[in-house]
Amino acid sequence: MVEDLDPPSAFSPVGGGKESSVQRIGRRQNQQVLDMQRVEDWPLCAWILTIIAYIIVVCTLPLSACLFIKVVQEYERAVVFRLGRLMPGGARGPGIFFIIPCIDSYKKIDLRVVSFDVPPQEILSKDSVTVAVDAVVYFRISNATISVTNVEDASRSTKLLAQTTLRNILGTRTLAEMLSDRENISLQMQLTLDEATDPWGVKVERVEVKDVRLPVQLQRVMAAEAEATREAGAKVIAAEGEQKASRALREAASVIAENPCAIQLRYLQTLNSISAEKNSTIIFPFPIELLQNFLRPSPPKVPSKMS
Repeated sequence: MVEDLDPPSAFSPVGGGKESSVQRIGRRQNQQVLDMQRVEDWPLCAWILTIIAYIIVVCTLPLSACLFIKVVQEYERAVVFRLGRLMPGGARGPGIFFIIPCIDSYKKIDLRVVSFDVPPQEILSKDSVTVAVDAVVYFRISNATISVTNVEDASRSTKLLAQTTLRNILGTRTLAEMLSDRENISLQMQLTLDEATDPWGVKVERVEVKDVRLPVQLQRVMAAEAEATREAGAKVIAAEGEQKASRALREAASVIAENPCAIQLRYLQTLNSISAEKNSTIIFPFPIELLQNFLRPSPPKVPSKMS
């Protein structure tokens, strides 16, 4: 069975990241041409060994059935090599496929999404701040044949590339951007990894920046700065409140000055509020007007004229 070159992804949106039918047909035609060239390039010795292997398998039936019948799961593909050369037809699976003992070998490839944690990376930001950043990457094998023939270990290579990509991208960002713009950083990292791993038959589905760890000393400095900012804001708010209260008191004083009886009503209201709280001490305000006659300076005595 021919391999599904790009199985649907659980992370990709509907209609996104898929090839059109024209592109699939073109890739299959190119694959068929390459397969025919591989078959024509086989030496005579390879054909002789293949024929001998077929004869041995037929003569040892049904005992040889357990050797040439293989099964791969729905989420797996098998890349078959005959005498060290890639077999035409692409990867086999899912289901049953056949190999020739002694001359064929195969390697199973898992197409499921794999996730791994990128170890914390010590990164110097654009504004010369050292931080430790870690991330998580989700990827899958999109082409089993390429992942076997083009790279020794696609999974390990993707993990190493993810570490260097994380360092390169975050090295161009400031600390404020790392803390506030994680979504764009993750998207940029995903696109960069996906483009770099496409020749390896790997599809990077998602990248997420997990944590940005700051040095303890820098955390203290940022906390002190935030506390100072909050204190400054509190003082400004308190000053604005005092300004509004002084304006209200000035307006109230103007109203009370228009009628002297208003201050007496205010005295009685204050006494009522104090008595409602069941206090044993009551402060009775003494009108200042009663003391005005005593506070006025006495006029100087004029000496009488002697007659």
